[in-house]
Amino acid sequence: MALDNIRLEVMQLLEKKVDSYVDQFLIPIDKVWQPTDFLPNSQEDTFFDEVEELRELAKELPYDFWVALVGDTITEEALPTYESWLMDVEGVNQHGDKPGNGWSRWVRYWTGEENRHGDTLNKYLYLSGRVNMIEVERTTQHLITDGFDIGTDRDPYKNFVYTSFQEFATYISHNRVAKMAKQYSNKSLAKMCKIIAGDEMRHYNAYSQFVKDIFEHDPSEMMIAFKDMMKHKIVMPAHFLRESGESIGTAFEDFSNAAQRLGVYTAQDYIDIMQRLIDKWEIDKLTGLTDSAEQARDFLMAFPGRMQRISERIKVPEAITHFKWVEPARVK
Repeated sequence: MALDNIRLEVMQLLEKKVDSYVDQFLIPIDKVWQPTDFLPNSQEDTFFDEVEELRELAKELPYDFWVALVGDTITEEALPTYESWLMDVEGVNQHGDKPGNGWSRWVRYWTGEENRHGDTLNKYLYLSGRVNMIEVERTTQHLITDGFDIGTDRDPYKNFVYTSFQEFATYISHNRVAKMAKQYSNKSLAKMCKIIAGDEMRHYNAYSQFVKDIFEHDPSEMMIAFKDMMKHKIVMPAHFLRESGESIGTAFEDFSNAAQRLGVYTAQDYIDIMQRLIDKWEIDKLTGLTDSAEQARDFLMAFPGRMQRISERIKVPEAITHFKWVEPARVK
């Protein structure tokens, strides 16, 4: 049987559980939070007073903080790329006589929840008066129109490893930004980022459960897919960031340096997430693997240690790089 057919069979088998996945990991629309819950309400007479308070609190946040927040916002707003990518994964079918299969329903529901993140943060940036919104908007459009290759092709096994990793990475970033906003007494922004982080954790729990279920049905090929994703590294959407007039990816290194100086997302976090997935999926306990899968497991078990030694030699530049997104004259 062809490899793709095996994956398709596993996806079809797990599709029977999609409704339970939706109920377990996602929240009904009428019960879940919306951006307006955390932003000044334009229908209220207090709107302008609330905006003025928001702007005053925003003045206290440092330069690297704004760079990290803008980068997080832009990558959240590139959601159309993520949805179209997932809709093309083997086993996800949005066509046919019915509205689509269970997996396409999951993708749409997940997309609906994720859409609120960029919407919330974009409105906050706009109201804050601290950033150059036209440049932010141009970078967002570039990220969507450029597209990107995350190295998963249409393979559901690789895609679910990627989304497991990516969701936990975004949880870390938003959660750290929330804590820093709170330190600057910006409670409203802290609440926004904290609740977004909560969504990302739920989504991580979902995608990592998908992989755990696949390990039960096709452990050897799932192990090899996991190894392939770690060996070639997880390519974050931020890798493809560029400012207007620049080429693809030119903004990533400076953005990454800002995030590391701030402690929002670091090389150590990358290693910790990798180890977390190894532990979550209990790959050391799996039995009945093929020789190739055993070799893949050996690679995975040793890889965090190898990455740790490399990361200890990384030096993050201390000098702040100025972005078109964030004008130095407007941020201290």
